[in-house]
Amino acid sequence: MAGLFSKQAIIAKPGFNRWKAPPASVAIHLCIGSVYAWSIFNPALIKTQGVVASAPEDWSLREVVWVFTVAIVFLGLSAAVAGKWLERVGPRAVGVVAAVCWGGGFLVGAIGIWAHQLWLLYLGYGVIGGCGLGLGYVSPVSTLIKWFPDRRGMASGMAIMGFGGGAMIGAPLKEWLIGLFYKAPQYLGATDSVELVTEGGRRFARVAGELREVVVIGANDVSQMIVPGPEGVYVAGTGAVGVAETFVVLGVLYCLVMLLAAFSYRLPAEGWKPAGWTPPPPSETTRKMISRHNVTVERAMGTRQFYLLWIVLCFNVTAGIGVLGVAKTMMTEIFGSSLPNIVDAGFAATYVLMISVFNMVGRFFWASISDWLGRKNTYTIFFVLGAALYLSIPWAAQQVSASPSVVWLVVFYAVTMIIFTMYGGGFATIPAYLADLFGALYVGAIHGRLLTAWSTAGVLGPLAITSLRENAVEKALRDLAAKADPTRFAEQFGAPIGQLEQLIAEKTVTIPKLLEIAPPGTADPSTTLYNSTMYLMAALLVVALAANLMVRPVDEEVSKG
Repeated sequence: MAGLFSKQAIIAKPGFNRWKAPPASVAIHLCIGSVYAWSIFNPALIKTQGVVASAPEDWSLREVVWVFTVAIVFLGLSAAVAGKWLERVGPRAVGVVAAVCWGGGFLVGAIGIWAHQLWLLYLGYGVIGGCGLGLGYVSPVSTLIKWFPDRRGMASGMAIMGFGGGAMIGAPLKEWLIGLFYKAPQYLGATDSVELVTEGGRRFARVAGELREVVVIGANDVSQMIVPGPEGVYVAGTGAVGVAETFVVLGVLYCLVMLLAAFSYRLPAEGWKPAGWTPPPPSETTRKMISRHNVTVERAMGTRQFYLLWIVLCFNVTAGIGVLGVAKTMMTEIFGSSLPNIVDAGFAATYVLMISVFNMVGRFFWASISDWLGRKNTYTIFFVLGAALYLSIPWAAQQVSASPSVVWLVVFYAVTMIIFTMYGGGFATIPAYLADLFGALYVGAIHGRLLTAWSTAGVLGPLAITSLRENAVEKALRDLAAKADPTRFAEQFGAPIGQLEQLIAEKTVTIPKLLEIAPPGTADPSTTLYNSTMYLMAALLVVALAANLMVRPVDEEVSKG
C-alpha cells in the first residue's frame, strides 16, 4: 500500500506524452475551486431557521462569511506545511489526503447545519475542508511546472485555471441542489389577515392556539427569497433551505473525483526535459529575471524578494477575495431594488458563475502572456488598471441610485469581470514568478510558504468588506428610521420607534422594510453599502504596485548557495 502512494510509483515511463499531465491537475482544482462559489450558500445559511427570511436565531452574513475566511486561512497554512512534504512524497499521496479532507469537510459541515451549530461548520468546511484546499492546491502546480520548463507561465496557468473555474461548475450545481432540497415553510396568509404580536423585538402569531415565532415577507423582500413565494407571514422553524443536503452530495462527489485524479498523476524522470528544448540564453534570463540556479526554500525565505512577493500576493488577493465571499449578496443589494425585473436570485447566481468564468480565463490568459511580457510587467498592469477599476465601482453605484438604468449594471458587470481576470491571473502567474527568481526545483515548497499570504488575505478581505458593510447598513437603518413617520413605523413593526435598536438586533427592521414606509423619493441606500470597501481595495493595490516595482533578481551568491 505504501508503494502505491510513493513518489517512485508515479514516475512516467520514457515516451510519456506530457500533455496527459494537465487533466488530473485541472480536475482537482475544479473540485476545490468551488470554494469561490461560497457566496451561493450565503442566502441559505442566513435563513436556515426562517427559510424565506432571516429569523432572530439565524446566523448573520458576517458569521457565515467567516466560514469562507477560515477555509482560506487553513488553505494557506496547510499549503505552507505541505510544500516540503509534497517534494518528499509526491503529488499522489498529497492529492489523496486532499480528497478525503475536502469531501469530509463538507460532511462535517452538513452536520453543523442540521444541528445549527456554527462551530461544526467552521470545523468541517473551514478547518478540515481548508486543509483539503491547501493540499489540493499545491500538488498540481509544481508537477506541471516540472513538465513544462519551457512554458512556466502557461503551465502554472493550466494548473491553477481549474481553481478559478471551479465555481463555474459549482455555482449552478449548488443552486440546483439547494432548489432540489428546498422546502417552503408553513404559510399563514397575507400580513393583514394574520394577527401579529411583537415581543422583545420578535414577531409572533397564534397557530393552533399556540403563539409561534414568524417571519414577515413584504414586497421588497420577495426578490431576496431563495425560492420566490407570496408576500405574507411564515412560521419560523418549519421548512428547509436545502443547504445541508447539498453539502452531503457535494462532499461525496468531490471526494470521488479528486481520488480518481490523484491516482492519475505522473512525474517526469530526473533530468528529463522537452525534446529539442534548451534553457534560454543568459541575455533573456537577465531581462526577465530568470535564475539559472535552484534556491532552497530556507534560503528563499531569507531574501527580500520573497517578502516583496508575499506583499504582492497578499494585497492582490485581499482586494478580490472579500468581494468573492459576498458576490451574490452584493449584486442583489446594489441592483436588486433598482432593477428588480432583471436582478433576481437567478441573475445574482449567474453573476457568481461568470466571475468564475473570467477568473478561470484570466488565469490562463495572463499567465501565458507573462511568458512574453515578463512577470513583473504583468503585475504592474494588474495593479495600475485594477486600482482604477475599483475606484469606478462606487461611481457606477451612485449613478444607478440616481437614475436606475441597465447601462450602469453593464458597467458594473464589465468592471468586476476585468478585475477578476487579473485576480485569477495573479494567482496563476505567481508560481512562474517564483520559479523565475528561485529556480523550478523547489518551487512547490516555496510556493506553499508564500501561500500564507493567501491566508492573511482570507482574513483581511472578508473582514474589511463585512465590517465596512455592517457599518454602512447600521447607518442606513438609522437614517431611514429617522425619516419614517412614527405612527407608520409602529404599525409596520408592532413596536414604537424607540425600540429601534432591539428591532434591528432581532432582524425585524431591515432596509427593504423601512423603504416601504419611507417618504416618497427616498433613495435606497443599498447601492452605497460597498463604496468604502472599494476605496480601500484600490489603496491596497497601490501598495502592492510599490512592492512589485521593488523586486530585483536574486543575488548570484544566494542562487549558488
